[in-house]
Amino acid sequence: MQYRPRFSLILKGRSMGKQIAIVGAGISGLLACKHTLSKGFDPIVFEARDNIGGVWTKTIQSTRLQSPKSLYQFSDFPWPPEVTEDFPTQSQVLDYLQAYAHRFDLFRNIRFNCKVVSLSYEGPSDAEMEAWAFWSCTGEPFSPKGKWNITVENTSSHTTETHQVDFVILCLGRYSDVPNFPDFPENKGPEAFSGKVIHSMDYSNMDQATAQKFIQGKQVTVVGFQKSGMDISMEVSTANGIEHPCTLLYRTEHWNLPDYVPWGVPIGFLYLNRFAELLIHKPDEGLLLSLLATILSPLRWGISKFVESHIKRKLRLVRHGMVPKHNFLKELNSCSIATVPEGFVDRVEEGSIKLKKAQNFTFCSEGILVNGEAEPFKTDLVILATGFRGVDKLKNALASPTFQDCVTGETRLPLYRECIHPRIPQLALIGFSVSIVDLFTSEMRCRWLAELLSGTFKLPSIKEMERNVSQWNDSMKQSLGEYYERSCIGALLLWYIDQLCKDMGWNPKRKKGLLREWFEPYGPLDYV
Repeated sequence: MQYRPRFSLILKGRSMGKQIAIVGAGISGLLACKHTLSKGFDPIVFEARDNIGGVWTKTIQSTRLQSPKSLYQFSDFPWPPEVTEDFPTQSQVLDYLQAYAHRFDLFRNIRFNCKVVSLSYEGPSDAEMEAWAFWSCTGEPFSPKGKWNITVENTSSHTTETHQVDFVILCLGRYSDVPNFPDFPENKGPEAFSGKVIHSMDYSNMDQATAQKFIQGKQVTVVGFQKSGMDISMEVSTANGIEHPCTLLYRTEHWNLPDYVPWGVPIGFLYLNRFAELLIHKPDEGLLLSLLATILSPLRWGISKFVESHIKRKLRLVRHGMVPKHNFLKELNSCSIATVPEGFVDRVEEGSIKLKKAQNFTFCSEGILVNGEAEPFKTDLVILATGFRGVDKLKNALASPTFQDCVTGETRLPLYRECIHPRIPQLALIGFSVSIVDLFTSEMRCRWLAELLSGTFKLPSIKEMERNVSQWNDSMKQSLGEYYERSCIGALLLWYIDQLCKDMGWNPKRKKGLLREWFEPYGPLDYV
């Protein structure tokens, strides 16, 4: 794809002469581009690949949406009627994103094959920034005191340019580019194995024919029981059957969903409405809401058990010893729920997929040693579906050691409204903090950010922002305990979006009628 030619290195936006750079043309990047354009800016979008779509450009062939398409759509651009599936395929998702970008003329702002290799802030010293009472000194998104220098490598021409801009929107995402490899004792990692070890990212980058040839006839072990692990094990079992069963190693059982209608009740009626949020303790909730959540805790427990009983029945968890020790609400709040591929349990029961629990494992020449067992588990190929190091990717993009320290070692990034780090000026992160419905949440964040950039509202002081972040962190730790792992907006989605709406001066209550307002699920089309 071609981008529109530019005639100067530093482009001036139509709004207040301010130039905005967006890093990434995935879902969040497209939304950021669309909504900043709507406010009169002329953003420049740097995309390392040759196409839009982010993680959707290269996926496992069988991958589908994780949430129903009614929750995964743009508020002003619904799915076309010809897409009738509730969980569209990868190609359908890409077509949808392409249509959205064409509808709002976003391609003219995107520079493809442009990889951002460094972001450096040019302005006040670290000591001066540390003394600021307000974000970017004045509390405004644009500051006369500093600018960002963006070093960009063109991967086609192998040339490098530096662009200076007034504001940066990072849409890097958590689930790409920097794979997470487990740590192993010396001489007990992949180097000790005579077979091949790859990450799920490498498998996803193969085309279908190459991937099938790569796994066919091999004894394959997949490590990881989230979406990628299940999808890959399904593809291996399709290629090899029971003759060469795929072994799926997992450490923790999860309440993965067979469908979104437990016992015939759409899950949105259980968790994505205002009444459901009355049952859950919230940050900065006040005495009355705290009392209500405490009094209604038996109902909260009962709803979790209702959903769990459906999952146990459909996935036959008791039979396979796969019942999680934690409750479903903790799974939801940590945004770690995956949709189980159709037919997965049948493959387990026919023997083409074998489940094996492993608290730890190491490599040896013949295969892998699980839980310290003396006899190795023989295998030819190991595929690590062990996730990504999103924080490392973010840290690597920032040139300043001070800014790197702001994001290093954090399980949950301290972002105000899950968008802005109070100590990193003139920069926003969209899509790094995940939710149970990512597109919906990213769109609301981009609308919030566009209103901030255009001056609709101002941010509070740095101390007030940090206090708010601390409240959310404490709330997450209280509700998740040992499962507190990452930036995530789970069962408190409406409480969070209400805050964004209030900042923008919008009425957060979008339904007609009291019963619908309290009991009907919320979704993207409520915010048209």
